[in-house]
Amino acid sequence: MAACAAVGALVLLGGCAADAPGQWQRFGLPEGATEEAPLVGDLWVGAWVAALAVGILVWGLILWAAIAYRKRNDELPRQTRFNIPIEFLYTVTPLVVVGVLFYFTVQHQDEILEDDTPADLTVDVIGQQWSWTFNYTDDDVYEVGTPEDQPTLYLPVDQTVQFNLNSSDVIHSFWIPQFYMKMDVIPGRSNSFQVTPNQQGTFAGKCAEFCGAYHSRMLFEVEVVSAEEFADQMDALREAGQTGQIEPELRGSYFETPLNEQPGSEE
Repeated sequence: MAACAAVGALVLLGGCAADAPGQWQRFGLPEGATEEAPLVGDLWVGAWVAALAVGILVWGLILWAAIAYRKRNDELPRQTRFNIPIEFLYTVTPLVVVGVLFYFTVQHQDEILEDDTPADLTVDVIGQQWSWTFNYTDDDVYEVGTPEDQPTLYLPVDQTVQFNLNSSDVIHSFWIPQFYMKMDVIPGRSNSFQVTPNQQGTFAGKCAEFCGAYHSRMLFEVEVVSAEEFADQMDALREAGQTGQIEPELRGSYFETPLNEQPGSEE
């Protein structure tokens, strides 16, 4: 009873969220903020619908078998039995489901990762323990973050951005949840993808790959702004002397300080 009450409370509390109806329709996904988001959203919802359909069928068959073939007397039934049509059905059906999901996954993935179109803006992203460096190559300015001072990534709305991802130390993962895009940042290998933000606002970004003691500090903010405000932010970086392309600051005080010995550094 206690478990049921807890689940019920969570459902009720979840329904209090402002975007609760949309969250239910998207099966838990946040609202997408890029032109590419619907592709990922459709694949996510389709996979959930397929999983629920298979689940309902399996649960229904289990309940039907338990009720229809429940013990009615002391007679011992046959312990081995085969049915070729049923065995063929439950072998082929999962293969068909997996094949369909695989086809649409590859199709959507190829479309999302296609970068033949020239981007309006290029940002070289460098992950390092434990923060991010953003090099705006077109404007020749940069932003460097630290675990104590999280960086802000500025992007112009309705313009295609190419992210080039590199790591200076270990594997990280560049993730902006509302962009529906996450990609590994691997030492010695450059990964890239393009997105077109189509909503102004502030979005959270983070590292999604455990990368060491202060992995939880690898946070950043994304500000999607108008083209005019983006130009103003680039001018502000230029006036602050943050010009050129910078290599990442490696680790810093968090690497040199033993875990949790610095006041307020508890993870």
